Amino acid sequence: MRSFTKTLPALLAVAALTATTTAAVAPAATVSPEGAGPVAADRPRGLEVAVPAYVLPGDPMLAGLPTTHPAPSIVILNPYNGYAPFDATWQARADSLRAAPTAHGGRTRVLGYVDTAHGTLPQAVVRATVDNYVRTADHRLHVDGIFFDQSQRDCGAGNADRDYYAELRAYVQETVYAVAPQARDLVVDNPGTAVADCYLEPGHRTADVFVTFEGSGADYADGWLGGNVFNAAAGYYSGATLDPSGTAFWHLVYDTPDATAMRATLDTAFTRGAGYVYATDDELDIPWDAAPGWGFATETAYAATKG
Repeated sequence: MRSFTKTLPALLAVAALTATTTAAVAPAATVSPEGAGPVAADRPRGLEVAVPAYVLPGDPMLAGLPTTHPAPSIVILNPYNGYAPFDATWQARADSLRAAPTAHGGRTRVLGYVDTAHGTLPQAVVRATVDNYVRTADHRLHVDGIFFDQSQRDCGAGNADRDYYAELRAYVQETVYAVAPQARDLVVDNPGTAVADCYLEPGHRTADVFVTFEGSGADYADGWLGGNVFNAAAGYYSGATLDPSGTAFWHLVYDTPDATAMRATLDTAFTRGAGYVYATDDELDIPWDAAPGWGFATETAYAATKG
């Protein structure tokens, strides 16, 4: 794979999503693709905004999100890739974000950032980072789940890569349940590109949501691989048959020039089967460290009109 990792400056070193672009095809999974063509506009959910916010808890980007109407559906918090203590300051910020109402009648869900180095980190290391967010000193749940960055996209020999992430999902579910049995956990995997459909195979699914595009606005217009999922027999396809809720796929688009382009990007994301999207005019090296120039509310309000 060819990948790049954005690194934050002095205050937030190495805290970023990974965009992966490749046309490699994985071994076939046991699920069957649907026919080709665009995703129908009458799927059960519309389009929701989900924001990676890779800043310190007092940054204006985060401070403005709880007062955004409607609020984003998901916000990722990133305290030094999850290795810095998720302390009272971070917990207070998470709690304020989780109180904000979204366009779909719920509240913002907050995820803790966890790196997986494309499945090369030992499970114990990754689980310890999950614990940093979930097993807090006050024994209260301040996040709704985990965002696993730099995740694999291929099944691996004998589905070993897929199973690595399935085990992590099970660990998040068990750990969240132990702290708050009534909580509805959320797990996201970010390969940054289309994922092998074995990752959505019933009984072995590795996440609730998959980031199946991360890149610039220009790449989103011209470099789309043709679907959110793939297998050796079918190639790339939308993945709609694997997504009964309409919320399985998330597209992240930076370097979007203006609000007009943002609306066009959201239109495209909806057509391509995304349930979650985020477009920003922020640029590399760190495209997730500032609010878009048009403001969050302009984007969340437009997303709410889709579907």
